[in-house]
Amino acid sequence: MKNIKLIYLIAGVIIYLQTSCKKFLDIDAPKNSLSSAQIFKNDETATSAVTGIYSDMANSGYASGGNASITSLCGMSADEFENYNFGLVEFYENTLHAQNTSIYSLYALPYTHIYTVNAILDGLSASKGISPPVRSQLEGEAHFIRAFCYFYLVNLFGPVPLQLNSDYRESRNHPRAPEAAVYQQIIADLETAERLLTDTYVSGERVRPNRAASQALLARTYLYLKDWQNAEKYASLVIGKTGIYDLVGLDEIFIKNSRETIWSIFPSANTNSQDGNLFILQATPDYVSLRKNFASTAFEPNDKRKTAWIGNYIDQTGSYDFPYKYKVKSSTTISEYSVVFRLAEQYLIRAEARAMQNKLTESASDLDQLRRRAGLLPIQTSHPDISQIQLLNAMQHERQTELFAEWGHRWFDLKRSGLSTAILSPIKSDWKATDILYPIPVEETSRNHQITQNDGY
Repeated sequence: MKNIKLIYLIAGVIIYLQTSCKKFLDIDAPKNSLSSAQIFKNDETATSAVTGIYSDMANSGYASGGNASITSLCGMSADEFENYNFGLVEFYENTLHAQNTSIYSLYALPYTHIYTVNAILDGLSASKGISPPVRSQLEGEAHFIRAFCYFYLVNLFGPVPLQLNSDYRESRNHPRAPEAAVYQQIIADLETAERLLTDTYVSGERVRPNRAASQALLARTYLYLKDWQNAEKYASLVIGKTGIYDLVGLDEIFIKNSRETIWSIFPSANTNSQDGNLFILQATPDYVSLRKNFASTAFEPNDKRKTAWIGNYIDQTGSYDFPYKYKVKSSTTISEYSVVFRLAEQYLIRAEARAMQNKLTESASDLDQLRRRAGLLPIQTSHPDISQIQLLNAMQHERQTELFAEWGHRWFDLKRSGLSTAILSPIKSDWKATDILYPIPVEETSRNHQITQNDGY
């Protein structure tokens, strides 16, 4: 009974908080809602306001791991997946239009969560009924979520409006902020989160961000900004938490609460991850499979990741490889959570940051942590005198094989390295250099005339 009441409480909280962004995003008005005073009356209801965002992320859209997620859509835009669904063909062929409904979802849902977070921060500030430890935790999570949403918005769409309060009347007509300003806000939010959060997972599971999650996203953010020293610094902070995090076996990484997991999203009720549900093939694919030559060209001989992480389905229509990092397609017994940040990425971030600072021995050592796990010869053994360029090329390859089918890493890596056109134009006849950014949804440019469209659309 208590769990049922909590479900209704969370639903009511989310309905109320998302009402504040109704006119900004043209969201239908709820039939009923809780008041701000009710939501922030005590620790339990205030906590439900924050954890309800994670439930919303798991259900559908950009963070879900499903067919409308960043993982799926950006994998289509890059060179990871084959497409079997008419609704995804514009991503696969890089022929997107501003009217695409999935583009609207990628843009609108993060802003829904940003406005929800802004309302939470306002409510926490005004409340007298929240205990100090819970207040710090919730404020830290709120700042982390806002930074997380803006990280993907700026990398998918480029300059985007910065909405930092819950009053749509004040912010609904903001122009697009320069990318530098968006990144500045991301860093400010993450530094606040790092200060407010602790290394403890407050729920006992790795499904609510902690200090390490903020440091992991700071490391990635600084990597994308080419601030190599800070990227190395923050990745090292996470890697150094050896009592909490460790590299685990290839078949253990995506199990719930794995020691490699820094932050994961608890799945929707009665399911495992949407990633597994989308990718694992038990019939002819109707959404995605891996590109036909991915397994044969991306992996070195004897790479254990190829056998552990790639499945194959054969029927009368053909043979289809699929991502098999998640082992359960669907089950009422939940054994896997959708992993957002994991330790392996931090080794890759630090390796790249060190290589760019000409710390080649240390960089190769970081890469070799992952290569040993994959059963491959360490670079320090096979190429003891490796050059910086050779090491960076090896790093690009290592990121492709370690992080495929996860959170659009391949799409963003090609973009930030300037390799998108070289890699994608030979396999995508309609490719244009401007395709590295998605179009701003027509709903946004029509509503806010200060919003300009990206080049090429």
